[in-house]
Amino acid sequence: MGRLRPPETFDAALALVRRDRPSRRWGTFPTTADIGIWASGPSAAALLEGLGLALFGLFSDPRRVRPREERSVRAEGTDPAELAVAFLTELLVLQETEGFLARRIDARTRGQPATSVTARLLGEPFDPRRHAARTEVKAITYHDLLFDERAGHARVIVDL
Repeated sequence: MGRLRPPETFDAALALVRRDRPSRRWGTFPTTADIGIWASGPSAAALLEGLGLALFGLFSDPRRVRPREERSVRAEGTDPAELAVAFLTELLVLQETEGFLARRIDARTRGQPATSVTARLLGEPFDPRRHAARTEVKAITYHDLLFDERAGHARVIVDL
């Protein structure tokens, strides 16, 4: 069996997921200098949950994270794209300040289109004995951002 290679683009990643892993709703894709995260789902809340889990997947292996503690975050934006950046920035700040890693995210959005979100996160603080550190993320960017609730796709480039 050959080694699996990561897809070269967001669209290739999405096609791979639809074909081979219909239950997976998030992942990463390569970019020139940074890395992208993507999500698919039936609603703005599902897209934000998937993007959040993909972000935490950059920090450490989510399968090693136990859902022992709860945190909540809130974010607002003038449109869904700005909301996605604000939400992911809140998650990044939570990880940087508390070392918190999420295993599960339950988001509730308000507005049509979504302009605010409240999310409950289940997880635990980073433990170097059990969690392998993966990638350090500096910022969430607007570069090549896509948040299309009707099509059920979202992607964000993060600055490493």
